This record gives sequence, C-alpha cells and structure tokens, in this order.
Amino acid sequence: MNTYILNPNFLINILDILVVWYLIYKLFDLLKGTKAVQLLKGIAVIIVARVISLILGLNTVSWIMDQVITYGVIAAIVIFQPEVRRGLEHLGRAGFSRASNKSERKDMAVVKSFDQAIQYMSKRKIGALITIQKNTGLEEYIETGIPINATITGELLINIFIPNTPLHDGAVIVKDDKIAVACAYLPLSESETIPKEFGTRHRAAVGVSEVSDSLTIIVSEETGEVSLAQNNDLQTHLSREEYLEVLKKELIKNKEETKESLLQSFFDGITKGGND
Repeated sequence: MNTYILNPNFLINILDILVVWYLIYKLFDLLKGTKAVQLLKGIAVIIVARVISLILGLNTVSWIMDQVITYGVIAAIVIFQPEVRRGLEHLGRAGFSRASNKSERKDMAVVKSFDQAIQYMSKRKIGALITIQKNTGLEEYIETGIPINATITGELLINIFIPNTPLHDGAVIVKDDKIAVACAYLPLSESETIPKEFGTRHRAAVGVSEVSDSLTIIVSEETGEVSLAQNNDLQTHLSREEYLEVLKKELIKNKEETKESLLQSFFDGITKGGND
C-alpha cells in the first residue's frame, strides 16, 4: 500500500486533480457577480441533459446536446468577451492566497466613517444607498456607476449624497475598502414582502441582496430611519447601536483569522457562485 502511494504516477495524479480543482475554483471566483454566471448555469443544465439522454438511449437528444456544446463554446466566448478579458486580467494580478492583510484597527476606522455619514444623513433626512461588496463580485453593477476609487471617509460619503449634486442619485458601491463608484444602478427586487411604505432605495437594497452576499445601508429620505439589507433580509427602523452591531460583525475581521484551505475555498466558491 505504501509503495503504491509513493509511486510517482500516483503523486502526479493527485497533483493533477488538485490543479484542476484550483482552476475550476478560480473560474467560479472570477465570474462571481457577472452575467457569465448565468452562462455557467446554462452549461450545467445542458451537461445534465446530455448525461441523462445518454443513459436513457435518447440518441437524437444526445446528438443535439453535442452540437449545442460544440458550437455554444464559440458563441459564449464571443458574447462574453468583456467578462473573459476582465477575468484574465484579474487572474494575472491575483495571488494564490486569499488571506486578508487588513488590520482590525483599519476595519474599525471604516465602520466609524460609515457611522459618521449615517448619523449626519439620518438627522437631516438625506437619502442614501451604500452597498458593501463582500465575497460575491458586483462588477456588473459597478460598471453602471461613476468611478471614484477613493478612501472611505464620512465626509466623502456625505458629500456624495447631498441632494441636487451630480452623484447623489443611485448607489455607492464599496469594494476592497474603497469607494469604487457612485451613482450606480442596483437590481430592484420584485418581492411582495417589502412593505409598501418603502421606495426604490429599499427595493434596490433587497434586490442586490438577492443576488449577492453584500451588505447594503439605506437611509430613508422621508423619515431619516436606517435600514440594512443582507441575504434577502431587510432590517428596518434600526437604532445606532443595532446597525453598529451589524457593521462591526460583518466588517471587522479578527487578526487571528487563518487562511482558507484550498479545498474549502473551492467548495465555498461553488456555493456562493450558485447563489448568483
């Protein structure tokens, strides 16, 4: 048994499997938050149909699926060329580790900046919509906004949402501890569980929470009340203590966090990618 395990061919096969797993994981990681995720779901359906038709002996269906797979790859590359290019560029920049180098102190400074902006806007009934990207990419929505790429500060967030200024309409999207864009458009939720009293901002916040694991802060223009949307759940009428508790829990990372194992990252990527 030990001789078989130490056999070079066995070790090469294990390495081969690990490389394939890593490449598949990176593919899901790069495409999260883009329209190409829907393509992957479609491909999965076609492959399942191909396997079932082969098992049941449905030769015509099997032949059609073969043609769809053959020519569909070429069509997909053409249709999703921007996503493919962006993904390859991202792959060239990315490292092999997903460990965060952020300090707990820096995370707390970000939370304080959000709190400063929320308190100012809430007291003056200035409407605001701030989406914080987490693991699921939001590139599809970032592309609709006006690039900012600035450090998060309470003053900047306040200035963005001041009424009748060029950037106040739409959402701010935060990515990698930066204000990535302002004036971005988010998908509106069609859920009938959202109370009628809430308008477009709240529907947009719930909408983006339905397709990602982002955390969205909403300040009502009518009442000044603060709400949070995450995982298809809308928490409304939050006090300062309540929303700060959520922000600290979601945004402050413990210094002692360990790196994800490659295998765990792979399965997490598939799970989160499936929610897109």
